[in-house]
Amino acid sequence: MAEKENAFRDKPINLDEKGSRKWVYAKKPKGKWYTRRTIFSWFVLAFFVAVPFIKINGNPFILMDIANRKFILFGVIFWAQDTFILALLMLSFVLFIILFTVTFGRIWCGWACPQTIFLEMVFRKIEYLIEGDYRKRLDLDNSPWTPGKIFKKTTKHSIFILISIAMTNTFLMWFIGSERWLEMVSEPVGENLSGFIIMLFVSAFFYWVYSYFREQICTMVCPYGRMQGVLLDSKSIVVTYDYQRGEPRGMKNEGDCINCKRCVSACPTGIDIRDGTQLECINCTACIDECNSVMKMVEQKPNLIRFDSMHNIKTGTKTVWNTRNRAYSVVLLILFSFFVYTLLTRPVIETTILRTPGLLYQENADNTISNVYNMKIVNKTHDEMELEMRLVSHKGEIKLAGNKIVVKDQDYFESTFILYIPKKELESDKTKVKFGIFKGDKLLETYTTSFVGP
Repeated sequence: MAEKENAFRDKPINLDEKGSRKWVYAKKPKGKWYTRRTIFSWFVLAFFVAVPFIKINGNPFILMDIANRKFILFGVIFWAQDTFILALLMLSFVLFIILFTVTFGRIWCGWACPQTIFLEMVFRKIEYLIEGDYRKRLDLDNSPWTPGKIFKKTTKHSIFILISIAMTNTFLMWFIGSERWLEMVSEPVGENLSGFIIMLFVSAFFYWVYSYFREQICTMVCPYGRMQGVLLDSKSIVVTYDYQRGEPRGMKNEGDCINCKRCVSACPTGIDIRDGTQLECINCTACIDECNSVMKMVEQKPNLIRFDSMHNIKTGTKTVWNTRNRAYSVVLLILFSFFVYTLLTRPVIETTILRTPGLLYQENADNTISNVYNMKIVNKTHDEMELEMRLVSHKGEIKLAGNKIVVKDQDYFESTFILYIPKKELESDKTKVKFGIFKGDKLLETYTTSFVGP
């Protein structure tokens, strides 16, 4: 009997017995939770669109310039040399997701995930507007092709295509910046043909996801849903059904659940929340609003379906904190504090000095040996710096290609120089030499490299 009751867990809810796709026709949500989620989604969408145009000290608010190995977060530039700091930030973010999931389940998926926000708050709203609610859409899809149906489908999918293109271009600005995007848009297509083709491909992918694949991204592709099985326990706060109060179901039974199944009709992934926690549940709260409206009609207390834990429902307690999420919180606090400390104490400049590849040493008439070096200095501050490089480990002379080392704010300086050292100063055929980078009389950084001689 237990195996039969849990048979719904044997396969994804949106597949039939033959493995074919079962299209989910979700009822349009309505209620206080949906209103809250809509308002929150407006802020997330506004953030997604506005971020590429926001500047802090002349730099983008967020930029992920992978091609140039340059990342900007909240106006602070991270270069390739800051990989360790970025790794700490990434670890902190992953641990935060784990802590959040352990405590509040998959609430990220229903409230903040871009996939859900665009599907539920953009594409579905357009679908509701053009084709109507779930019953009308079901009837329309099952009806023969008429001029009215062709017009509605063409209009809907044309808008979907335009939104997909707009999404791709906005997403692109997160990686190349709004200025470069404006340049590319104003240039002939032939000058950026490869980028244009990629844009069309990504737009087509977005269109396919939001017009056809839809909730299957959450139920069949996204690895975060699978993480629930490892991270959730009976004390995690999720959208759940109060079986203590609701059972036995039916109008003539003692339980508050009248078995109307309207919670199922409102679910965008097609599950029955009364069967317990399932990987398809994205905590979108549509079933809460639908159930509350039914409870109001039958004059019962609201929140038969609500945010709660199985432990709280079983014991009748109200608690969020437990040993596990407290432990995760402590580790997260330590890790994030280390990230902040590392960020605040990172050097104001980052220097790299390497011998020019393929060139040997040179013996000179004045009894000196010379090596050619390539130099790169990264300025991590918002101030323009005029710097000076000195040899601090030996007696010698530096001849720089150019008169000055001037590094603009949050930029880098590259050059080539020749180092001359008297033969008597050399200890072996490969001597360690140390350079100092000075701003005035202040030593900002030292860098040690090798000097090759006879």
